[in-house]
Amino acid sequence: MYDTADAAGSPVRPPRPGRRNPYARLFATPGARAFTAGNLIARLPMGMFSVSAIIMIAGSRGSYALAGAVTAAGLGVTALVAPWTARLVDRYGQARIAVPATAIAALGSLALLLCVRHGAPDWTLFAAYAATATTPNTGGMSRARWAHLHKDDPAALHTANAFEQAADELCFMLGPVLAAFLCTAVFPEAGTLTGAVLLLTGVLLFAAQRATEPPVSPRSRARSPLRVPGMPPLLSAFLATGAVFGSLEVVTIAFAEDRGHRAAAGAVLALQAAGSCAAGLLYGSLRPAANPRARLLPCVAAMTALMSLPLLAATLTGSLLAVAAALLSAGIATAPTMVTGMTLLQGRIPVDRLNEGMALAVTALLGGIACGSAAGGWAVERFGAASGYAVPVSAAALALVVTAVGTAGRSAPETTKAPLC
Repeated sequence: MYDTADAAGSPVRPPRPGRRNPYARLFATPGARAFTAGNLIARLPMGMFSVSAIIMIAGSRGSYALAGAVTAAGLGVTALVAPWTARLVDRYGQARIAVPATAIAALGSLALLLCVRHGAPDWTLFAAYAATATTPNTGGMSRARWAHLHKDDPAALHTANAFEQAADELCFMLGPVLAAFLCTAVFPEAGTLTGAVLLLTGVLLFAAQRATEPPVSPRSRARSPLRVPGMPPLLSAFLATGAVFGSLEVVTIAFAEDRGHRAAAGAVLALQAAGSCAAGLLYGSLRPAANPRARLLPCVAAMTALMSLPLLAATLTGSLLAVAAALLSAGIATAPTMVTGMTLLQGRIPVDRLNEGMALAVTALLGGIACGSAAGGWAVERFGAASGYAVPVSAAALALVVTAVGTAGRSAPETTKAPLC
């Protein structure tokens, strides 16, 4: 049917809504651009803080061991505190909890800066960095807003989750580069100071967008996310996927250093993130299959297969350039895996526990990163950097086994009211 006509009087068929760019359609949602802008500003420091702390502490105290211990302890405290912070967000709302929690975290960063600059005892560094554990999961809060805005539109929610994963990759690609530049070109504390300012500014802008904030659900007796059917294997898959990321970072740095190109390690790792970012955006533009549970296993299988490429490149060629190309390819499957996993998680968690559930997923990822880093370092010391790439392959294979076992059982019931793909 032709409803309009052009200047010459010829009928013109209106564009089909289904052919519209899914990202343009996503950000046409009222308020979406505003809360996304604030969230991106707040999320960028997530890739800055650890690098800034290591450079700042190691440069001042002359000990990378101390710097690593401080950041590792902070990561451990964050893994414990994050689910509790998210539970408060679910109970009292994003703005009421995120702003004071961010203020405490920013003060912790400033305290760390002052302790380093004025030569305070080592234990004060641990205490100050531990205070940053109250940083709210800004990515999770953004995903919760999308889930609220598009609870009746599975395709839009799929695109939103893909965008959020691409944003994660982008922030962790740009954050370390920005931190290293600020700490070396400006002054050692510049990275931490800038990160604290960006975090507080971004959260204030994000929290100010009250129109898109999910309403606080009445307190219910909904079971803990850990007790929801299907959640333990899903979180175990996130844990194993985190081990892929952690081991890949350590092994790549060691491999580049063995070839005399340690300075290029960051750029090589950025290629993996770039591949994941691009794949995430492409995946989000496609119409997903009906069931995310059915999509997860093929995604993890693809990740496992592609993670073998860096191992083959390192052992067969010994070329850093070949490894870089392999990492770019390996990154293609990580974003679809994370997007599908998060979509599946959103479908299983009760609405009034959504932020807590996503915080548990992030905690599993962080725990996996820590374990993967340790395993990757051990493998490099024991078998060499090239053979160390067997660790991320093994971690991906473990994620595949866990996913296969989890999806082989009875389908977990959806706990939200709307179907999520």
